[in-house]
Amino acid sequence: MNGSDLAYVTLALVPGIGRARMDVLLATFGSAENALRAGFPELLEVPSISRAAATAISQASVTAGAAAVRDTERLGGVVLLPHDERFPAALRKIPAAPTVLFALGDVGLLGRDAVAIVGSRSHTRYGAGACRLFAGGLSRAGLVVVSGLARGLDRVAHEAALEAGGGTVGVLGNGLGVVYPVANRKLYDRMAAAGCLLTEFPPGERPSAGSFPRRNRLISGLSCVTLVIEARGRSGALITADCALAQGKEVLAVPGPITSPLSIGCNRLIQHGAKPALGLRDVLEEYGQTFDAAPASTLPNDLTDAERSMLDILGLGLEHVDEVANRFGRPASETLAVLTALEIRGLVSQEPGKIFRVTVALSGGR
Repeated sequence: MNGSDLAYVTLALVPGIGRARMDVLLATFGSAENALRAGFPELLEVPSISRAAATAISQASVTAGAAAVRDTERLGGVVLLPHDERFPAALRKIPAAPTVLFALGDVGLLGRDAVAIVGSRSHTRYGAGACRLFAGGLSRAGLVVVSGLARGLDRVAHEAALEAGGGTVGVLGNGLGVVYPVANRKLYDRMAAAGCLLTEFPPGERPSAGSFPRRNRLISGLSCVTLVIEARGRSGALITADCALAQGKEVLAVPGPITSPLSIGCNRLIQHGAKPALGLRDVLEEYGQTFDAAPASTLPNDLTDAERSMLDILGLGLEHVDEVANRFGRPASETLAVLTALEIRGLVSQEPGKIFRVTVALSGGR
């Protein structure tokens, strides 16, 4: 990286220097190098530059930028500046656009059509099933799944995308090299190897209370559509939805039971005008006809009426065998026989605790 770019990285990492102030500084001094050379009195004369910001800039050293670049490269990552062709074009256009990005993994994913999938850290079985269905199906349709690599549904979305063989981007609220939460260590490594990790925080920076709301604008900014799976009345997922709306992006929400606290946020989004996401087709419609997650050949033509009915029952989530039998309206023995037949054909999978889920994209928009 040349001296001009190192100066830019250094200036971008000065606390309080966001996109607006960066643009003013570059317009005033002509380059980041000149801005760093400017004296305190000169900096104070720049519109929007406070005394605190002027002090921080005048004390900044390019060694800080060089260290950030060196640490990123040591981790196997890259530093992306706005003039870099690999810098995601979608993020150049959003309010409060990032000034610098640090990425690890397949940077090419940042330029592809993407969908943001966000939801609660504490989720229900219904929420996890819906998240797997949407993330896996949309990934198979060719969309990159973007989420925040947090606990709960973020993690489910990333894992479902990886299992489907698709692309996924995790936007971090901390620097590269820091795994948060620590329980996501294996997923972090999988994402670095088969997906992409992205952050505007320098390597080694720990997360803070304000870093997660800040990163949410990048999650929605990378994506044409933000899909909220489950969210409480006050939830970080709703902050991402607000960011998407401020960016002029579409927001969809998965409806849930009115008795569930984890569905309050989604149901209110729908009440206030968000499009209900009842199946994959509802999301794919926002991308035109380019993507088709449910080709007619997805399901065999020789399924019995009972098998098709069973797939309908399992269409939006994980279900315990007792609940399946209750909805199926037939004896448990007959329910298990149909489930077993579908499992043998690879259309349904069984998880611990006699929990069943659909493993294919269903036709009819599911």
